[in-house]
Amino acid sequence: MALRPPLLALLLLLPSASAVANETEPGASAAANAPAEDALAMSGTTPLAPRPPAVPGPAGDPAAPPAWWSAGFQSTYVLQRKAGFTAPYTGPNSLTTAPETGYTLTATAFLGARPWAGAELFFNPETIQSQSISHLSGLGGLPNGENQKGGGPTPLLYRARVFLRQTIALGGETSTAEPGPNQFGGEVASRRLVITAGNFSWGDVFDGNAFSHDPRTQFLNWSLMGYGAFDYAADVRGYTWGIAVEYDHDDWAFRLGRFAEPIESNGLALDLDLLDHYGDTVEVEHGHVLFGQPGKVRVAGFRNYSKQGRFRDALQYAAGNGGLPDVAHVRRNQAKLGFGVSLEQSVLREVGVFARFSWADGQTETYSFAEIERSVAAGVSVKGGRWGRAGDTLGVAWVANALSDAHRAYAAAGGLGFLIGDGRLDRYRPEQIVEAYYSFNAFRGLWISVDGQHIENPAYNADRGPVNIVGCRFHVEF
Repeated sequence: MALRPPLLALLLLLPSASAVANETEPGASAAANAPAEDALAMSGTTPLAPRPPAVPGPAGDPAAPPAWWSAGFQSTYVLQRKAGFTAPYTGPNSLTTAPETGYTLTATAFLGARPWAGAELFFNPETIQSQSISHLSGLGGLPNGENQKGGGPTPLLYRARVFLRQTIALGGETSTAEPGPNQFGGEVASRRLVITAGNFSWGDVFDGNAFSHDPRTQFLNWSLMGYGAFDYAADVRGYTWGIAVEYDHDDWAFRLGRFAEPIESNGLALDLDLLDHYGDTVEVEHGHVLFGQPGKVRVAGFRNYSKQGRFRDALQYAAGNGGLPDVAHVRRNQAKLGFGVSLEQSVLREVGVFARFSWADGQTETYSFAEIERSVAAGVSVKGGRWGRAGDTLGVAWVANALSDAHRAYAAAGGLGFLIGDGRLDRYRPEQIVEAYYSFNAFRGLWISVDGQHIENPAYNADRGPVNIVGCRFHVEF
């Protein structure tokens, strides 16, 4: 079909007039009103860039009257072209061998208010229009982090977020943070307690790697957005209901969250009984300075408890009853576990490197995110100031994804997940992806990017591929 999203021209012509409110309150009151330093704004599986780092606030500056509201907007258009490739067979959930073109167009409004001291209330209406490559299947690391199973060629409007964030200042040093999407600016205490509750995304709080987290401005591949093997709780659009608590103490941050799981794997409806089925995450972060440059280390773990099928049980059921293994036949209440490590380090003023490792036990079906149980990634991000383009960014990354032994046996026997399934898996290999992008800051509020991805062993199958995908991205934000 012709790729003419009817909203694109309108969205890209909107004036870059920011309505985001900035405020500063004096003393402890301002610190109490400031949000967590590493709070993020995400759209489903799509995180926005981390808020700008806090900088020392000048002493004695007159305080501006506090603003009680904020408003912002973003729109992102991603167009990708997959080249044709060879394969001896194709299954129900395979990447198709023919050339394909896909796109996504999203738009989000960021509306905020401050109902009382230290509180921030946000509402994000959002729309998506999309045409997916291979119906959004056939890869562990899917190529467009803006995409979601709930999208289609007709624009869909929905509530992305409505949540309350309460910040309680507990002392320490004071710094100043800039405002941004879902983020009031102002003074921030280095020691604080932050409670976030409502309808938001797991990645708004966890795994905020500064160089590899936001497919709207950084790497596009799903497995470079966060811990690739984390099957974090979310509906089909990437959002959930839940509560997260963060305690910041100078260079340390401790985060804990409980979130609603979908009633069914990859479903839209959520099970809101957080004592029955849930996804838990805990994360510890430490900031440091190495050779005069800042960096962070994060270690996280997750435990999901929901009605899910175990791969070995599905194989046993098929052996006794005939047919192909299917996890839908053996679903029962059980847990999935995993952990991850995320590193980010500036090595020069405009050069940063990152690495991630994540692991899941892989005994049960993927419930919300990507069909990945082992993932290791590394990359570099270079700001364009080194060649006179301060608003530009060049990024290059490599990621390898793998399956657990149980998932591998299930796929080899013809079992299908909701994202992968070639009908057989004669030659298993880790899926390897190299991605590079260049983001050009055309003018204030507009970034234009080119992106390329080379994928070996798509869906862990050495009989298929390799696959090459090229694309461009237009991102407007104000």
